[in-house]
Amino acid sequence: MSSILIKNIRAVDTKTDRVADVLIDGGRIAEVGTNLHCGADQVIDGTDLVLMPSIFDMHVHFRDPGQTHKEDVLTGCAAALAGGVTGVLAMPNTKPPCDSPETIRYIIDKAKDTGVDVYPVGCITKGMIGGELCDYDALKAAGCICISDDGRPVEDAEKMRRALELSNENGLLVASHCEDLKIIAGGIMNKGEMSERLGVKGMDRASEDYITAREMILASSVNARIHICHVSTEGSAAMIRFAKSRGVKVTCETAPHYFQLTDELLAKRDADYRMNPPLRTPADVRAIIDAIRDGTIDCIITDHAPHTAEEKADFETAPNGVVGLETSLAATLTALYHTGEIPLKKVIELMCVNPRRILGLEIPAIQPGRTADLLIADLGRRWTVDPAKLHSKSHNSVFKGMTLTGKPLVTISKGEIRYDARNE
Repeated sequence: MSSILIKNIRAVDTKTDRVADVLIDGGRIAEVGTNLHCGADQVIDGTDLVLMPSIFDMHVHFRDPGQTHKEDVLTGCAAALAGGVTGVLAMPNTKPPCDSPETIRYIIDKAKDTGVDVYPVGCITKGMIGGELCDYDALKAAGCICISDDGRPVEDAEKMRRALELSNENGLLVASHCEDLKIIAGGIMNKGEMSERLGVKGMDRASEDYITAREMILASSVNARIHICHVSTEGSAAMIRFAKSRGVKVTCETAPHYFQLTDELLAKRDADYRMNPPLRTPADVRAIIDAIRDGTIDCIITDHAPHTAEEKADFETAPNGVVGLETSLAATLTALYHTGEIPLKKVIELMCVNPRRILGLEIPAIQPGRTADLLIADLGRRWTVDPAKLHSKSHNSVFKGMTLTGKPLVTISKGEIRYDARNE
């Protein structure tokens, strides 16, 4: 493994922000200092650039096995690296669903040489149909660290309570996609003025708020951890804030489109702006930003959900979901950092540190001895999102055509450069 010396770069983690030289050797950070001179195999000039821990995205869909025409583990990992991401939680709604040790091992084995740590999420119930609980001990032994019936909540509250209860014994994090499918009942976008204008069925926010409240009540009843996925409403954010103040062991996440975009985009009748939960209102966007600022929201994720152009062609019948791995850092910097909403250290906490902390993984830092999972970014680089240039198999980006500020240039995984766009 070659050594890398990064010279004169702004090194930032949650505790450090200074210009320094950073030596990487043997897959780890060997030295951080000034005027370092050594016989490194490669020297990178970091002038005017930022070095930070790599991103961990704890909510992606790689569609592998079963829907590899949309994405597979290899292309998903390539997209991750292009976004500065070296670790992901891959959701279980594959075909077949990820409810067996064999599927867990298949995904881990396929990802092992990519430079991205892929942690498959196991199902809460077999087949993700809400019936029999999976064998959590077997899933954990195969490499699973989290369980979820993502895409549909466990409708039976007692089964969900039991899964949470068992999580105290097996140590697996339970994550919930908080939407009541009976309330949604075929809705395709946020229920409100825009859905009425377009004449399409909307998704009432009560769907998300109700299940969010239910999951926290169930978790509290057995003193278990619960992780709430992709928070999008003012109501859910407020309830999570209250639950945290009462000592409920709840963590949560949101995605860049929920703190940057609104359902006004659906006026285009373009299914690339449809995802689940949907884009909401300006008031929701402000509430999500406030929840990020005050620590209610723990993580920024993408919910990377690839679909083909053919599948997204019809506005009313297309599947929900947008890709996001390659735009997450840029979108977050554009909406939150460059607007002065949060400092860079807070971005790193939300995207790099907290996901790993919640999952019990090594906490990244730019310190000697730490694993060299890092990214180099140009915070001031302005670029326009061109879906055709994305590394994902699918190009259904909600940020298409938008100019963002800030771009990952180099992704280093365990001391090895896995992505380099400095000359693009």
